[in-house]
Amino acid sequence: MALLWAAGLCYASTTQAQVRVNVNLNVGSQPLWGPVGYDYAEYYYLPDIDAYYYIPRRQFIYFDRDEGDWIFANALPRYYHYDLYRGYKVVINDPRPYLNAGYYRSRYGRYRGWYDRQDLIRDCHDNRYRPHRDHDDDDDDQGDRHWRGHGHGHHHDHGDDD
Repeated sequence: MALLWAAGLCYASTTQAQVRVNVNLNVGSQPLWGPVGYDYAEYYYLPDIDAYYYIPRRQFIYFDRDEGDWIFANALPRYYHYDLYRGYKVVINDPRPYLNAGYYRSRYGRYRGWYDRQDLIRDCHDNRYRPHRDHDDDDDDQGDRHWRGHGHGHHHDHGDDD
């Protein structure tokens, strides 16, 4: 019986360690214009333009008032005229934060106009970011493909150090 218990404990410890490593690291998938210092980031909130960036799919999320819906696109529309390398990014690790846009707008709107105040992955000398820096980043291309997202969400803000 003790042997069976020890084997179960060993398996549980190994499984937890694998999950922790797989879930908590996505340094290499963050864009070059992303802020330094986060081993894991799922979304960036861009307070200057009240939009989001979903890191796993490399998509921008912005509200189209004409359509009355959230747009998911590989690039921001040209009319934004937004410099991703200069604007402030807030890391958010909540599911679908755009569905709670009022909360994020009121909480992080104070960062509007905070240009050039973050260290960027592009300029970082931390070796964790090195493989990512060595290849070209295409996140600021001006593509026009998009899809609309629907659903419900809630927030648990884990990426904030206020």
